[in-house]
Amino acid sequence: MITESGALLCCLSTGFPKALVQFRAEATESDKALNKYYSITELTREFGVSTRTLRFYEDEGLIHPERRGRTRLFRTADRRLIQEILRGRRIGFTIAEIREIIQVYKEPPGESGQLELLMKKVDEKRADLRQKRKDIEETLAELDNVEEACLTRLAEIGVGT
Repeated sequence: MITESGALLCCLSTGFPKALVQFRAEATESDKALNKYYSITELTREFGVSTRTLRFYEDEGLIHPERRGRTRLFRTADRRLIQEILRGRRIGFTIAEIREIIQVYKEPPGESGQLELLMKKVDEKRADLRQKRKDIEETLAELDNVEEACLTRLAEIGVGT
């Protein structure tokens, strides 16, 4: 069984084709574990996030735990999706971008559309990071110039450093 986030899971986890094959194989194994539930406490400990974070993801419609009274019960698919949401956040995707990637899977063209969107988002993120790196390098060079000017002026006025 492939979850609605199948392509997100495979693409964020490792390389595209190999991961897709691995994910499909793992999905069959995980079918056996579908009856396993995780508490919010178990998942917060496992992923090092707060209960507020998981509730936020639920409020944003990214995850859909079952409810028994006031207790949230997370399935294996929810656990994997949380893992990939957190990975997406670490590489810089916004909640809106993650939601869009997940949503594309549900509509035609499905997984292929999700993969294409994800590749586009990765390219955008890469370009943004390259620009930030360029900006940082320019700022560091400017700081080096300011420091050199200060040292030169201190030497001119006879102050040793």
